[in-house]
Parts: sequence; C-alpha cells; structure tokens
Amino acid sequence: MPDKLMTMREAIATYVEDGTTVALEGFSHLIPFAAAHEIIRQGRRDLTLCRMTPDIISDQLIAADCVSKLVASFFASGSAGSLYEIRRRIENHDPVALEVEEYSHYGMVCRYQAGAAGLPFFPLRSYAGSDLPKINPDIRPVDDPFGGGSVYVVPPLNPDVTIIHAQRADRAGNVQIWGIAGVQQEAVYAAKKAIVVVEEIVDDDVIRSDPSRTLVPSHAVDAVVLCPRGAHPSYAQGYYDRDCAFYRRWTAISKDPQQLRTWLKEWVLTTADHAEYLEKLGEEYWAALEVAPRPSGTVDYGSRK
Repeated sequence: MPDKLMTMREAIATYVEDGTTVALEGFSHLIPFAAAHEIIRQGRRDLTLCRMTPDIISDQLIAADCVSKLVASFFASGSAGSLYEIRRRIENHDPVALEVEEYSHYGMVCRYQAGAAGLPFFPLRSYAGSDLPKINPDIRPVDDPFGGGSVYVVPPLNPDVTIIHAQRADRAGNVQIWGIAGVQQEAVYAAKKAIVVVEEIVDDDVIRSDPSRTLVPSHAVDAVVLCPRGAHPSYAQGYYDRDCAFYRRWTAISKDPQQLRTWLKEWVLTTADHAEYLEKLGEEYWAALEVAPRPSGTVDYGSRK
C-alpha cells in the first residue's frame, strides 16, 4: 500500500484551499486542534466549517478570519463556558456577520451518514416539536411512503476535506481509534478528501493484531500526519488528559477581542508549528496532563490450523 505520511504543513497546503468546506471532527476528545492552528498559520479564508459542538477550535478559527460560514450543533466551549467570538459575530455582526446553519447533534450525524452513503437525505424524528426547522429551511418534513405520517429529513453533508485526530495509524492510513469515537468514521467517508492526524505511527502488524479498532481504513484516507499531543487542549484517550484549566481560561480570553487576538498571535501565528507550540508550553505543563496506564486486556482472534 502507498505511504501517505505527510507533514502537517504539506497536508493543509495540499488539501485545504480558500473557500473549501472543511469538517473538523472529534467528540470530547481527539479534537484536531493542531490541524486547525496550521490552517490559521497558512491564512486560509472563506472556509465553511462543519463541526458538531463548535467549541474552542471554532472560536479560534473564526477569530482568525478563516471562516465565513459555520455548520454546527450545540454551541458551547466543551461545557466550560461561552464562545464569545462566535457570539459577537452572530449576535452583533462584530466585526462581521457569521453565516450559521444549525442542526441538532443527531441531525449532523445523519447528514454525515447520508453523505457517506450517497443518499439524497436522511430521515429522523427528533425535530418534531423543535424550533430548529423554523430557522433552518434545509430541515424539511416529508411524507412516509409506507403510511407512517411525516418525518423530518436533512440533506447530505459532503465536505471537501475532513480532518480528524486519532491515536495511531500505519503509514498507509489504516487508522485506529478507541474511547469516544464520535462521528469521525462517517465524516471521513462523506468527504472528498481526508486528513488523519495521529499520536503515533505504528507498524502494519500492530494494526493487524487488533483489527476491530481500525475505524477508518486506508482506502478512505489521503494523508496521515504524525503530530503527538496534537489534540491539546482536548485529550487523547490513553495518551494525555483534557486540559480543563485551559478550557476554563478560554471564556475570559474569548470575551476580550484584543486578548483573543493576542493569544492567537503568541500561540499560533508566531509559532512555526505544533512542536514549537508544545515547546512554549513546556514539559512541566504536560506533567499535570499525564495519564496512568490502564490496559484493556487482550482478545484471541483465532487462526485456521
């Protein structure tokens, strides 16, 4: 199989162009912050950002003027506070308006599923009684052809590129994830191109020894990027903990537009890459985010004699 290993700079330069639709997925953990920071460094503009729970990563990309439209659900900073850059742009059009297309969490999942399966729409019942169809004309009722009344449907979502973070992959792009999986698999299959950022690159035999963890196979991946600690301040199950202190600090940072732009300049725009970002944090900082080993045991897959 071909070697798909690229640097972060190469992957973003190759697959993320101005005006593209970009999905950055990862639910609670494995959020691709390092990839988002590289998008900011490369000065991408007029992106449509797709994300379930547009948390801090969205606030940062929007504050850096990379995003003109947000397709999302559940607007919160990882349940740790408010996203003031997003609020300023939606509530006050400050400094400019942000176009928003809002769905429920499950509505976003259904859009990715429809996109991955090549379906024209995906039905769901959970919008009954909701106000979301009133503000989003793409959430539409249709009659059940089998006589069960009406259901709501959402359109497929096919990003130009999906970017996810994962624990490990081989050089060909067979990607293994454990912990909360979120919607990464569906988002990758729905996209025209896919970049996977990983904590470590492992040999083929490691992947083959535990095939059930391979949620994204190589045929769906265009680039593999090795970037340890690239999900910070979110966490990578088994590698490091969530930086809850940073999540709490973000509310005050994002509330002040000047402080937010100062943070972006210091921690993203004037750092050459994620390695320099980590160097600024320092190893002492990471000591508080270390996790203890907790192996999950082994299984016997068996083999024909």
